Amino acid sequence: MQNHESHQNHQHHNHHRKHRVRNAILWIVGIVLAAAVIFGGVMFFRVNRATSNVYSFAHVKTERSDSRTSKGKPVAYLLLGTDTGALGRTYKGRTDTIIVTVINPKTKTTTMVSIPRDTKISLDGATIKINAAYEYGNAKGSIKAVEKLLDINIDGYMLINMGGLEKLVNAVGGVDVTSPLTFTYSGKSFTKGQRYHLNGSDALKFSRMRYDDPDGDYGRQRRQQLVIGSVITKLKDNPATVTSGSFLNAVSDNVRTDVSLSSIKNLASKYRSAGGNVKHDQMKGNGKMINGQSYEVQPQSEITRVHKVIEDALGNK
Repeated sequence: MQNHESHQNHQHHNHHRKHRVRNAILWIVGIVLAAAVIFGGVMFFRVNRATSNVYSFAHVKTERSDSRTSKGKPVAYLLLGTDTGALGRTYKGRTDTIIVTVINPKTKTTTMVSIPRDTKISLDGATIKINAAYEYGNAKGSIKAVEKLLDINIDGYMLINMGGLEKLVNAVGGVDVTSPLTFTYSGKSFTKGQRYHLNGSDALKFSRMRYDDPDGDYGRQRRQQLVIGSVITKLKDNPATVTSGSFLNAVSDNVRTDVSLSSIKNLASKYRSAGGNVKHDQMKGNGKMINGQSYEVQPQSEITRVHKVIEDALGNK
């Protein structure tokens, strides 16, 4: 009995740890996106090590991205977050953060739409969660799953590993945020209305808390967005940070993409204005148990809405 309880406690601990890690990945997505779009992501590749690492596990070729970015057309990329450890290892794990990101230089807007990891989809006749598409088919599988679900075209992907979050935040010199509520998490206390300068460790604590927030996960997402906004501001004020060794190393160790260097150069020269206005949206489904598994089932009305949000962001009206 004691062993059974110990096993249950271990599972409970791992469950909450996975939730904390998964939701913090959104930061990395915002950090990398902001740097790539606003400050010329080509800087990331000045170091040979960064170049080889970032592209070493790319699985999809994106001639479509090269063609569209060369003409300055809006593009849609799939941002994937994984917390399974070092990138490139045999066990890939699942992508518990899935965000369609549209960059439109004409409207000077970047639109980020999150897709719940538990969204129910059909893959080769089997019912699975959309976050498993990567495990079964690499980034290509994730792209196909999202394209089929939303009836859209994806131009490339960026895969983010959770491991280097603290390094990324520390590399920009920490973040400045004003707490929207009073709470304590993992020994760190925050007071509503008070402004804080946070290092990577404390920024994690600021963004992770969910259960004591009256708005639950939505409140946590707002705090994550505060951190992302602060990182963007820091990069704007200190663009040289992007070329620092610590920032390059953090990106090199924790990012994989198939967006070519040519596309990155195009983004740097033609899309910078789109980084100044970042819009956030999220697909919302209904929880349902199917064969003992918990899924998010998306009603057709929500799929249609999200499809329209993305198409409108692309200028396809």
